[in-house]
Amino acid sequence: MPLILIAGYPSSGKTHRSKQLLDFFAQKISESDDPKTKRLKLHHIDDQGLGLSRDVYGAARPEKDARATFSSAIKRVLNRDTVVVADGMNYIKGFRYQLYCEAKAVQTPNCIVHVGTQPDQCRELNTRALEAGTGGYAPEIFENLVFRFEEPNGMNRWDAPLFAVPWDDATPPCELIWDTMVGGKAKVAKPNAAT
Repeated sequence: MPLILIAGYPSSGKTHRSKQLLDFFAQKISESDDPKTKRLKLHHIDDQGLGLSRDVYGAARPEKDARATFSSAIKRVLNRDTVVVADGMNYIKGFRYQLYCEAKAVQTPNCIVHVGTQPDQCRELNTRALEAGTGGYAPEIFENLVFRFEEPNGMNRWDAPLFAVPWDDATPPCELIWDTMVGGKAKVAKPNAAT
């Protein structure tokens, strides 16, 4: 089924939002009487689960390898019976386009959930995580990632549909995302015809 890309600044709460979505989707699947919905599987793909250090974003070569690992993990599980929540550094529009093409190739819908946390708030959260030893990015890597972030634009077909989740919202628009991705409103981009 769908590919849901979580985008946002580093330390913006992407993992928290992806877990909220996964919990909501798991509940919807378990409560459904529809056999098509019942057979759906959920996959959460993130850097930590793939064993990728946050330090890989400090240099171009390891970052490129990390993106390749992330993309490969998505490709392995992406099919019509799987909901994939890709919670990673999806900050480059070219990378989001590449994943859009992968979803299009297997004829499954995709969307972007943009966690709209301001850079100053992210910086504060990152500093707290570093001090607590619970994660966070080195300050120079954090600043570099914020500088290079390419905000999703719903006018681009690979960034649409786009769901913006402000920092102070209690939950993402889970019901709307469910209806758009799994419910009757799901739109699938057709793969290109061979020439």
